[in-house]
Amino acid sequence: MQIQFSIAEEPDKATAEKGRMLFAGDTEFVKGVVAMDGLPPADRMEVCFAGRSNVGKSTLINALTGMKALARASNTPGRTQEINYFTAGADHYLVDLPGYGYANAPLPVVEKWQKLLKQYLSGRQTLRRAFVLIDARHGVKKVDDEIMALLDSSAVTFQCVLTKSDKVKEVERSRVLDQVRTALAKHPAAFPEIVVTSSEKGWGIPTLRAIIATLE
Repeated sequence: MQIQFSIAEEPDKATAEKGRMLFAGDTEFVKGVVAMDGLPPADRMEVCFAGRSNVGKSTLINALTGMKALARASNTPGRTQEINYFTAGADHYLVDLPGYGYANAPLPVVEKWQKLLKQYLSGRQTLRRAFVLIDARHGVKKVDDEIMALLDSSAVTFQCVLTKSDKVKEVERSRVLDQVRTALAKHPAAFPEIVVTSSEKGWGIPTLRAIIATLE
């Protein structure tokens, strides 16, 4: 039977509060990493955020933490060239991965990112889930399929997060969701729920906080 990728439901009051409390504490930038030997100690669980350049990763992290300037958002695609680590409470890391699919980046830079990304995804024992961000205006592109395939081969469970969902009308969002579901069905590592978000409007933020707070 084909997995139906449903929309993640809003958490109940207790779970929502757990998510709120996780992100109500201190959230700090730890470091930017350009090589595996620079990773912080694997002493807590972590989740990572992956997506095409300019999909809204930094903005989503800022929305989750309620700190507008925590992760540097940029209108220049490809600016994030490091694996950026942030703390969430005492027991979690949030990891902002380099944006992918930006054709204007120099080829050696792209190859370096790809190598580091593969090493990180396959070698980080404390990584509990990857969140693959998909722009609601564009749906899944070829480069998204490639990162999902990499997550499959690395045996890392990933969950799709639809970003900028307020930028499209409901009928268009429904069409994009169908396209995303079709794409996800090809990937065995895909978690069977999609989180629909808008960092600007706050849609889906409590849900995503609760998901992260309840991972084991």
